[in-house]
Amino acid sequence: MKQLLQQLNTGETRLVDVPVPRAGGNTLVVETRATLVSAGTERMLVEFGRANLLDKARSQPDKVKQVLDKVRTDGLAPTLEAVRAKLDAPIPLGYCQAGVVVEAGPGAGGFRAGDRVVTNGSHAEYVRVPHTLAARVPQGVTDEAAAFTPLAAIGLQGIRLAAPTLGETVVVYGLGLIGLLTVQLLRANGCRVIGIDRDPGRLALAGRFGAVALDGAAGSVSDAVLAQTGGVGADAVLLTLASDSDDPVHQAAAMARKRGRLVLVGVTGLNLRRDDFYRKELSFAVSCSYGPGRYDPSYEEGGQDYPLPFVRWTEQRNFEAVLQLMADGALDPLSLVTHRFPFDRAPDAYEVISGGEPSLGVVLTYPDRGGVLPRPAERVLVPAAALTGAASTGVVGLIGAGNFAVRTLLPALRETGARLHTIASSGGTSGAVAGEKFGFERVTTDVDALLATPEIDTVFVLTRHDSHAGLAERALAAGKNVFVEKPLALREDELDALAARVAESGKLLTVGFNRRFAPLAAEAAGLLRGRAGPVSIVATVNAGMIPRDHWTQDPRTGGGRITGEACHFMDLCRFLAGAPIADVRVTPARGADGRPIDDIAHLSMAFADGSTAVVHYLSSGARSYPKERIECFWDGKTVAIDNWRRLQRFGVPGPWWERGRAMDKGHAEELRVWMDAVRGGGAPPIPLDQVWEVSRWAILAGRMARDAG
Repeated sequence: MKQLLQQLNTGETRLVDVPVPRAGGNTLVVETRATLVSAGTERMLVEFGRANLLDKARSQPDKVKQVLDKVRTDGLAPTLEAVRAKLDAPIPLGYCQAGVVVEAGPGAGGFRAGDRVVTNGSHAEYVRVPHTLAARVPQGVTDEAAAFTPLAAIGLQGIRLAAPTLGETVVVYGLGLIGLLTVQLLRANGCRVIGIDRDPGRLALAGRFGAVALDGAAGSVSDAVLAQTGGVGADAVLLTLASDSDDPVHQAAAMARKRGRLVLVGVTGLNLRRDDFYRKELSFAVSCSYGPGRYDPSYEEGGQDYPLPFVRWTEQRNFEAVLQLMADGALDPLSLVTHRFPFDRAPDAYEVISGGEPSLGVVLTYPDRGGVLPRPAERVLVPAAALTGAASTGVVGLIGAGNFAVRTLLPALRETGARLHTIASSGGTSGAVAGEKFGFERVTTDVDALLATPEIDTVFVLTRHDSHAGLAERALAAGKNVFVEKPLALREDELDALAARVAESGKLLTVGFNRRFAPLAAEAAGLLRGRAGPVSIVATVNAGMIPRDHWTQDPRTGGGRITGEACHFMDLCRFLAGAPIADVRVTPARGADGRPIDDIAHLSMAFADGSTAVVHYLSSGARSYPKERIECFWDGKTVAIDNWRRLQRFGVPGPWWERGRAMDKGHAEELRVWMDAVRGGGAPPIPLDQVWEVSRWAILAGRMARDAG
């Protein structure tokens, strides 16, 4: 299938071949019939992409500060590499899609194949979306009209925050697509509407929909509104424009009545003047997209709806309300259409919205493919740039194409000379982009097909943590060697099943504990070799804050940050100590309510030879502080690894301080050793008894952090 992507580094929009996604869990796969280009949001993305690097930096000063902090901690070269990787990653465009369900997961909220739906899917021939971001299209509403639903829902959510009552006067400041849809919604609500814009054509449309149209270029708009309201002012003002200036909010405050309501739906400067709000006791709110549920992972990704008696209007129910107004004839989106393009000419649509030609509603149309599930072959793609190889060993299938895979693992894996055969991703897009970039022979959304490919002898599992053990076990059962990014498993029973499967299959298994392969870790381990007494290790990890609702923080999905991330440092300490772990104790920080904060924790480790380690895993530090520092104390000697860039020595031969090297956390060496083992049939790079040992203790440590009484 084809999907529209935009290059952030150049602004180029292009149609890319992508395998058809698969439905699963709470998701739907929808065959697209029409999509709408969001002129404001998508034009902004295109213009950002086409800007030079300096202009990009000027438009995002907060990102510039993050880059400078990273230079200080990680060095210039890794920072430039990270920035290039970010800008080099194409992004899907679009969020207004209508079509027909062709496949529904078992938890897809009652949707079935054949249902006509609207979603917030991107510009693509097929999209996969959670069921909470889809709504059925009523009879009599065309696909093109339905595609306007997400934009109308944005306006509707702003109206709900303003809470206008029958007969009140509401100003819609900015008459783009959202503004003109908002005018119609307010009229359907029984409000008197005043629309403000500078474009004569848009003012004419607002007048046609029953609004009083005021030219924003003709004098003071606030005075004009006061004149229209007998000097009282508007009951509410909805700001549906895009501007860098602070003036629209100032004007909105001036045109509102005493104790009026202001709602920002679009984008403006927000240097507010206190006097504007103080004298009139105005209220001000910022509307969030389609409504409650937006950006909530449990709602959007987990499919967990909010109970209607307590949250009457969610983003999905706002979609449904908009569609019903269309069916009733109270909302006419098709009158806003100025351009139609067949999907194969989608890049031409972006030339229109970013050029000088007047435009408003730009619709992309798609052929009717019958509304049936695509053939299995359409879930496998052979990129034009595939680098077909002849190697019979070290033939790789890779499951998961996220940031870690693309930015870290695949560049290092390619250097090993591995034959990159197939890459699989559930949605298809990230896999297609990575497949093209790294020269994979196949791209798929069908993991079963990857595992059944006889040429593939080695599988990399780089998916979300809760799927690691299951995919690894399936790959071993299929006769593959398996590399699993950490953590190996989230439960002890998963470890037991994997251990049994490894013994049964005779295949190699390893986990991505890369720190032990770093050159500085090897140097430190060499200095520790032959020590007379125990070593005491202090590992300080400035991990950085991750929102509490991020999937890595969910014990069921990510395992929490101790099991999912601190396991790296538990393994490193095990490697440096060179002795089995005898005990682990965890002391988490506590919030004001007394509950444990499990990503601010101190892990005390004891080893069988009397050595000890403390891992300080901290999410509360400054980003500008180095992320990792490892200190070893023994026999009157000390070495310290400073953020994987330099080794400091005290009481041991060698310089006590050295210039910073290029940061190296061991990924390249780990993959080199792993692929050598695969090709040569040798032992796995990490002894299996240590893999089971560290993984089991990491699971227990995560549980201790969460359950601390």
